[in-house]
Amino acid sequence: MNTIYDFTVKKPNGENLSLDAYKGKALVIVNTASKCGLKGQFQELQDLYEKYQDEGLEILGFPSSQFNNQEFEDIEQTTEFCQLNYGVSFPMFAKIDVNGAKEDPLFTHLKAEQKGLLASDIKWNFTKFLIDREGNVIKRYAPTTNPSKMEKDLKEVL
Repeated sequence: MNTIYDFTVKKPNGENLSLDAYKGKALVIVNTASKCGLKGQFQELQDLYEKYQDEGLEILGFPSSQFNNQEFEDIEQTTEFCQLNYGVSFPMFAKIDVNGAKEDPLFTHLKAEQKGLLASDIKWNFTKFLIDREGNVIKRYAPTTNPSKMEKDLKEVL
């Protein structure tokens, strides 16, 4: 059985990073969009990160333009926007597709492990996945679920 540690992702500068680097950490993996109406979730995600980082939490943000093209073309604009407006200090990665023929293999895995309410496809920006310290996908949260509502589940995997 695959875990998220079997996947490699791209950093904003184009370098590859094995998710093996996060072994032993609890993770929240989220597809983001800077121009989305749900972008206020960046603040709640950052708050969770600051609160639980010392206990082993990492939040991994994956910008995507698949839903109404709500992400900047330039990844530098994305990271700057997140830092300036929401103080985001958790890792953000290169822009990806989360559905379709060009979807990132990590999201193929996440969706296979935790299907959505009616289907496995990601329906919108800010779909969140909780990963335990062994790299297993534990739970999927809808785009409209505020990150603060994940706290109880998060404490269980920490």
